[in-house]
Amino acid sequence: MSDRDEARPRAPRTTPPAREARAPMRFTVVLRTPARATEPLFARAPKAWQRALPYVVLGICVLSLLPATITVLTNDYEAGGGWAGALGVAQTVPLLLAVTRPLPAWAIVLVADTVGAVVLTHADKVAGHAWPWTPMSIVGYLALMICLGLRESIRTLIGVWLVTGAVGVVLGFFEPDGVTTTAALLFVLSGSFLAVTGALRGVGDAQQRIAEQESISEAERARRTLLEERARIARELHDVVAHHMSVITVQADSAPYRLPGMAEPVREEFAAIAASARESLSEMRRLLTVLRSDGNGSRDGHGSGDGDGGGDGDGGAAAGPGGASELAPQPGIGRLQQLVEATVRAGQPVELSLAAGAERAAPPAVDLSAYRIVQEALANVVRHAPGAETRVSVTHDAEEVLVLVVNGPAARDAVVEPGASGTGHGLVGMQERVRLTGGTLDTGPLPDGGFRVAARLPLNDASEDAS
Repeated sequence: MSDRDEARPRAPRTTPPAREARAPMRFTVVLRTPARATEPLFARAPKAWQRALPYVVLGICVLSLLPATITVLTNDYEAGGGWAGALGVAQTVPLLLAVTRPLPAWAIVLVADTVGAVVLTHADKVAGHAWPWTPMSIVGYLALMICLGLRESIRTLIGVWLVTGAVGVVLGFFEPDGVTTTAALLFVLSGSFLAVTGALRGVGDAQQRIAEQESISEAERARRTLLEERARIARELHDVVAHHMSVITVQADSAPYRLPGMAEPVREEFAAIAASARESLSEMRRLLTVLRSDGNGSRDGHGSGDGDGGGDGDGGAAAGPGGASELAPQPGIGRLQQLVEATVRAGQPVELSLAAGAERAAPPAVDLSAYRIVQEALANVVRHAPGAETRVSVTHDAEEVLVLVVNGPAARDAVVEPGASGTGHGLVGMQERVRLTGGTLDTGPLPDGGFRVAARLPLNDASEDAS
């Protein structure tokens, strides 16, 4: 996502079918495995109703299955009121435990269902009815399988399924005459429910891992962007400072010849100044060599990041790679007129208001930072609001330089590149340059759909304090 994308809200390009396609993916993330053993199902769902859903569903199951179980066991199987009540409670109430501890709940329900099957072998009317699993116990058992599938590992799910089948096989040896056998039915249905819910949980876990990796990648990209921009600023400052250090060296070396009759202590002082300046210049050049050899792709001619080339006809030469371009002087406020003219030739209506003497009032770091901020702002206008009326204003007083770039909405007939995205360097570059000078940066959308970039760059020693 580009910097203008981050700061200015846009109308979504996603079509309704695409949003509908993403809805199941978001739902599978809700189904991911709980992080802790006692954490409820859906505990990390974003909405309250999703977090309450397991309790509501299982509560409805208990409230409906409990009276139904007691009634069927009493009237249809004639198992006796005491046994019917006890089995009804034992087979349904543990379902509430399945929200947080489905495996213990399954063990309780399986024992209760098995005891119920044994009891029903002596019921008066078991013939002609389902056995060993009654219809109500099958429904409750499948609800339990859903809870297990959403939490437990594949190995555990296979074990649950095999134990279910094994209990059915063992009970088959005690099958009463004339009953409808449901052991195979429960074995097949439980396996199907475990497979489906386990797969959904696996998809949710995969989506969660992907989201975590994307978050890590985004943080790493932001860190790399910041380092690249700092390296770029360091190189540009080297070009500015190296010029002044070279002048100091020449002046100190030539002072004895320009000022004859100089006392020997004064000559030695100028020689020490020249030696210190040369040493400082050598240190900066060694540092610049390290920065240029990191190979991270920051030696580009794209200004502060996403789209400098779109609005700059001449600024790239100052920082671009290769030979003579690296020897070109760094641009400043005095070259803003050329930058604006190049942008206008590209079809972007831009007006420039430049206060007289601004380039002379600004120190080198502020001069370069002001140019780069305007350059990046115009590049973003070209990319995100082609054809928009744009005003660039640079004013100054005794304390600061104020850089203001304001554009309106894109022209009606303008074609914005779909899915345009930058490297994310733009705002990072502006913020780093402003921080370097001890100033402030204010960016944001305007009510009419335009955008505003305002930077205050102090002319005093705040830049030295910030560095």
